[in-house]
Amino acid sequence: MPKIDIAAVPQRRGSGYPAPFDAPCADRVRQRLGNAGGLTDFGVNLMRLPPGNWSSQRHWHSHEDEFVHVLEGEVTLVEDGGETVLRAGDCAAFPKGSGNGHHMINRSGAMAVYLEVGTRSPADVITCSDIDMMSANADGRFVHKDGTPYPEPRGSRSSPGSPSSRG
Repeated sequence: MPKIDIAAVPQRRGSGYPAPFDAPCADRVRQRLGNAGGLTDFGVNLMRLPPGNWSSQRHWHSHEDEFVHVLEGEVTLVEDGGETVLRAGDCAAFPKGSGNGHHMINRSGAMAVYLEVGTRSPADVITCSDIDMMSANADGRFVHKDGTPYPEPRGSRSSPGSPSSRG
């Protein structure tokens, strides 16, 4: 099994969300470890979430399972049913098609580090729970729930919700 040089994996700050939905995620940093290792069936991301930042907009996946494992720090998982604090060593799973919108917020005073793992289904559609936005893996564009497209953010064509097609 080849070792991945994490220091050599490109870092991507922020998200591909259209404004103003990108602001809560502006300082998060993602490294696509799955892509760096040549994985194609599932993605693995190393995420660094500074205090005050969100992992993503609250969302759920139609065709992708998602798993999160906290390595350092503390985040608050926000789901339809409420909030749960996740600390280093804790993990959470989000089955595809559940309709249970989720995201994490770093409400602590320290950096949080976690792994995101998810399948890579070309049929997946991400639906945002709290805002009028969706994104299909097929094209990565952000659209209103009625299908009307959002303007594309500068330099981005990828959806930021999960590790799946994103790496």
